[in-house]
Formats: sequence, C-alpha cells, structure tokens
Amino acid sequence: MKKIVSLVLAALLALSLAACGDKNNAGDGDKPAKPTSALNILETVWNTYGEDEKFAVAGGDFSEANTREDAPGVFDLKDRALVDSELGLPETAAVDEAASLVHMMNANTFTAGAFHVTNSSDVDTVVSDLKDNIMNRQWMCGFPDKLVVLTLGDYVVSCFGAEELVDEFSEKVTAAFSGASVVCDEPIV
Repeated sequence: MKKIVSLVLAALLALSLAACGDKNNAGDGDKPAKPTSALNILETVWNTYGEDEKFAVAGGDFSEANTREDAPGVFDLKDRALVDSELGLPETAAVDEAASLVHMMNANTFTAGAFHVTNSSDVDTVVSDLKDNIMNRQWMCGFPDKLVVLTLGDYVVSCFGAEELVDEFSEKVTAAFSGASVVCDEPIV
C-alpha cells in the first residue's frame, strides 16, 4: 500500500512540475503573443488600467456606429483626412484597420491610435510617416508633450499627449503584449 501511495504522489509531483515548466516556458505568462485586431490592442491595454488610473475617454471615429464612451472604438478608414486630423495617420499610410482612444476633454492631452499595416514590409514606412506627420503638426488648443510609437508585428500603435499619460500607456502596452517594441519615444517640440 505504501508503494502505491508513493507512486501516486510521485506521479502527481511529476505532473505538477511539468505543468509549471510549460507555464514558465511560455515566457510571458498570460501576455498575448500577438493582437487580434487594432481594437483588441487598445481594449486589452485599457482593461489593464485600474479604476483610479482611468480618465474620461472616448473611442472610435465619432460616427453613430463606432463611437464608444469610456472605451476604445473602431475608427473607420473611409475618411482618410479625418484619420489624419484626429489620429495623425497620414492619408497615404498603407493600413486597413484602425482604432482610437482619446481624452474626452482635449485630444492633445491624450490620443492613442492602433493601426493594422496592410503589408508587414511597410511597417517601418508607416512608423516613419506617422512620426513625421505628428511631429510636424501645427497644434491648436494645447501642445502635446510627447509621442510614443510602438510596433507589434503588423500593428503600429501611437500615443501622444501629456508625458505622464503617454508613458503610462506605453508601459501598459509593453506589459500587455509580449511582442510590443517601442520604436519612438520623443518629446514633441
């Protein structure tokens, strides 16, 4: 009887160690390896904010179909001039999907956009064009402090606004997604 109990305990120990080993080998625990959509990126990040960290936001393109209060939303790409004006994405950018999360009081305080790049070979071009377009703007109603641009595979995420809010958002993106990489972290001058 002691041998059977010892064998059962040894088997349970081996199974529990194997399960722990698999979890540790995943590298980033519960972090998603890659996003499923532009909206998924912003929703995942926004959901990591605690209630005391959140601020008044709206998402989407402010159309009846896509506007969301207190959450990110889909930004329709049909009106490329609006995407440029609101999110800083150049009209010619090779993207096929977008989402936004914007401070309700002033977009220059915090604006985040997530974009799916149509062809992965164009990610660097989209990053460069997005950065140049935001950095060279004529700002009205306040001046954002900082711009951060991140990449996640075929996705580009941008955020500009108050330095504290931008830094917190950037940290939460890299904490939420294992493949996130900061490619631009610069003051807007």
